[in-house]
Amino acid sequence: MSRSDPSGDCATKLAVLADPTRLSVMEILLAGPQNVKAINRRVPIAQNLLSHHLRVLRDAGLVVADRDGKAVRYALAEGVALQAAGGGINLGCCNLQFTKIETGAR
Repeated sequence: MSRSDPSGDCATKLAVLADPTRLSVMEILLAGPQNVKAINRRVPIAQNLLSHHLRVLRDAGLVVADRDGKAVRYALAEGVALQAAGGGINLGCCNLQFTKIETGAR
């Protein structure tokens, strides 16, 4: 596969999202831009580890970062959020939906 191969790009994005922490961050960012502290409250891992995951998502073109004073604010990259479907992300090759799964546990 060449680097310009769309299926290769898709496979790379899917590999990035195969990590549960990164997938959780993407789901959080569907609600709108968040700074690292706000994300860290919902993803309770060491801040340096969260920063690593955010850098991987940024390198994959899934999120963008903007300086907000001393903080860094992260948002989904343009075209990644599925506006019409709500709760999903567009990878360019496929769409991923976030839905609540009922377990039936009592």
